[in-house]
Amino acid sequence: MSRPQITTAKRVSYALGYIGLGLVGLAADELEAVAGEDRLSLPVQLAFIELHLEAKNWDLLVAVAQRVARADPGQERAWIGWAYGLRCLERVGEARAVLRVGDGHHAKTCALLHYNLACYECLLGDLPVARARFRRACALGGGNFKAMALDDPDLTALWDEIAAMG
Repeated sequence: MSRPQITTAKRVSYALGYIGLGLVGLAADELEAVAGEDRLSLPVQLAFIELHLEAKNWDLLVAVAQRVARADPGQERAWIGWAYGLRCLERVGEARAVLRVGDGHHAKTCALLHYNLACYECLLGDLPVARARFRRACALGGGNFKAMALDDPDLTALWDEIAAMG
């Protein structure tokens, strides 16, 4: 008796579950088992972004996220992943440039984009812009950015100001 075929959707679901548990190898096995054209589907590509992020495979993260962002600019996670991979490769200027393009698609809705831009601007020495981006991230909400920022070495130059924020 043959075993039932595992659907791509199930494999993606399993992979994301494994990533959430920090089981990168098992997640990679699930995604590698996706066959044919399905490997290029958006859900599989987005799962690869999460896999490469968790595994700290920065070059692969940049490659996959760049491909997804260019093919579907509406995928905010692709823009953030692409830029974050560049930042981790110490290519902060490029990371900022990527998010500035992504900003054109997600400025009104994506607090994390503004937070990451605050980090990159801070690292590049543009503190007024970093401040404005951080305030925008906080205004959009969706997370405790103040606590996150006070533990983020990218924002060291703003720590005193952030700590004083109400």
